[in-house]
Amino acid sequence: MTMSNTASNLDPGLASELELKVAEVCRSVDVSEGVAPLIEAVQALLPDVEVHHAMTRSGWHRFGGVVDLDGNRIAHNITEWAESESDGEIDELLYKLSEVQYFATRLNGQTHYLVVQTGPLARDYIQIEIEQLQEVLDRALYDPDWFPDSIAEFVDPTDFPRLEPEPIGAPRLLFRRLVRVSDLMASPDTSSRLARFLDEWDRSSASEAEGGFCHHWVLSIREYQDRDGDGHMTAKPVPVLAGALPALADAEVARGAALANQIHGFDREAGYPFAWYFHMLTNRKVSHKLAEAVHADLMGAYDYLPPRDLKLLRDWYQDPYGL
Repeated sequence: MTMSNTASNLDPGLASELELKVAEVCRSVDVSEGVAPLIEAVQALLPDVEVHHAMTRSGWHRFGGVVDLDGNRIAHNITEWAESESDGEIDELLYKLSEVQYFATRLNGQTHYLVVQTGPLARDYIQIEIEQLQEVLDRALYDPDWFPDSIAEFVDPTDFPRLEPEPIGAPRLLFRRLVRVSDLMASPDTSSRLARFLDEWDRSSASEAEGGFCHHWVLSIREYQDRDGDGHMTAKPVPVLAGALPALADAEVARGAALANQIHGFDREAGYPFAWYFHMLTNRKVSHKLAEAVHADLMGAYDYLPPRDLKLLRDWYQDPYGL
């Protein structure tokens, strides 16, 4: 596919413009019936390339706000509200709450990963992350038998009765980030292990996978600040799983034909060759003894990997790593 200038030459100015447009889409799209309208709207911003929905990660949440018994909004941010109302005294806050019926909310979240392939290499893609948030009731804010020691414990108690997560309002979308992965890989933030991982994808038979690297993996990115206040990113590959994959060995490892059948079966289920190797590198539950056993087989009487994958396996055996 021929890549458009917008996608393949996304300079900082164009990237910022696209970010603004995606953020605008997030404010206007109704996702109550699923993610399809979001994909369609982002696709309209990049008509010359395919915008692919790689995966959606769910199961996370963050602090919400405060509402009263009738669902009226008291505050959007519970931490800021608690600090303001307490004036540094937790007892003062508890006294105020004893006279009202207020409830904490939480934001249940999903992250939609959209990708746009921009070239032939694993790093040649744009990753767009969009959060879908649903505010729900979490807990009552006051219990006469509960005495938190600090605002932090008040905001995030370790043991407190939870309510049924009744929705408050409609789900909404929030633009999280747009990353041109080739730029990230060229930055000082990128670890040598991540660079090696993507380079090995390009050198292996996995590079023949339909859709390229970004149809099978995304990067889980975390932003942080160093002691000087400068912003940085860390990234780790996360597999895009359409369903459950067969288990890879985590203790006792087969040998010979049984091992060959196991790794090739895994590759078939994953949808591309040499998948077992990349999953081994990123899954701590899979023992590196798996690669050692395959290497031992191929140094002996067996031959069940193509030459370029065997070369990578030899390199790994000489200098093993994982992410």
